[in-house]
Amino acid sequence: MDNQIEHILCAPEAAFALDTVRLASRLVKYIQAQTVTPALTKTDHSPVTVADFASQALVGRQLKKAFPQDPLVGEEGSAELQNPEERPTLEQVTAFVAQFLPEATPHLVCDWIDYGSADPARRFWTIDPIDGTKGFLRGDQYVVAMALLIDNQVQIGVLGCPQLAFQQLADMQANDRSSDARLWGLHGTLVIAVRDKGTWVTPLDGSEHFVGLRVSACTEPDQARILGSYEADHTNQGQVDEFARRLGVKTHPLRLDSQAKYALLAGGQGELLLRLLSPAKLDYREKIWDQAAGSLIIQEAGGKVTDLDGSPFDFSTGRTLRHNRGVLASNGYLHERALETLRSLYKT
Repeated sequence: MDNQIEHILCAPEAAFALDTVRLASRLVKYIQAQTVTPALTKTDHSPVTVADFASQALVGRQLKKAFPQDPLVGEEGSAELQNPEERPTLEQVTAFVAQFLPEATPHLVCDWIDYGSADPARRFWTIDPIDGTKGFLRGDQYVVAMALLIDNQVQIGVLGCPQLAFQQLADMQANDRSSDARLWGLHGTLVIAVRDKGTWVTPLDGSEHFVGLRVSACTEPDQARILGSYEADHTNQGQVDEFARRLGVKTHPLRLDSQAKYALLAGGQGELLLRLLSPAKLDYREKIWDQAAGSLIIQEAGGKVTDLDGSPFDFSTGRTLRHNRGVLASNGYLHERALETLRSLYKT
């Protein structure tokens, strides 16, 4: 193992985050390979799968054991699972978790899930047990995203990407702008960023091979690649298209689910990533678990992340980034030009 990454992983928090996200990613990948029950429906009508609950339960248990004083701010809660009509779902979640944590019982699983119901504190962890649920259900890109925040600043960010191939992403650090199709693989990838220590990628299978990631050096808008979402309700696609036209982007956007886009941008496989406000959700604000890990991963790879007004993310406002509007992530070189284009776009 490289001496630099070995030194980084000597920090117990970094080693814990890698091990936990690796285990949770293996769990959700295992569940994906099985026949899972139809997704439940949350109050916001986004899909929730058995894997969401199982993943958060595993992370809650691991954190409770390793750093019992640290709160966990998670996406899920067990109240829905505890309804009598959802007993079969709870039993299925428990059975899957027990494959990795043999002591799991329905009661413990609910307790572990609800460990993630804490509020942010001076030091806390946040977890998105599956970011990109629809991608998970389709067999496309999804991630397990975990981050450690201290004094409202992300210190560690980890993305477990079961559908993103490690070797191809690592190879592409050699300025290879090959087809995105090569990025889909069976073995999976872990990406970790530690503040002031860089961004690194390693195989999900546990082999200790780490490669440092750096953003693209592209400075010309006509060569820039925009990373976008499949889901229309996540952004304003019409404005994204108009943004690309005004900035002078000539390439077709690469669309994929989840914070896997952040891993690709950090690895030089795109230059711009936008979350413009959907016309149906103009008051929407990002959740901290949707941005904490990915934002540090881009920044430590040399890129830049702000909201649509150019302000840094303010993680001091609870579970949502209520002082921030949308997302603009870039390789850094194109960030100011992208902000200028956004200002002109919103004036019209």
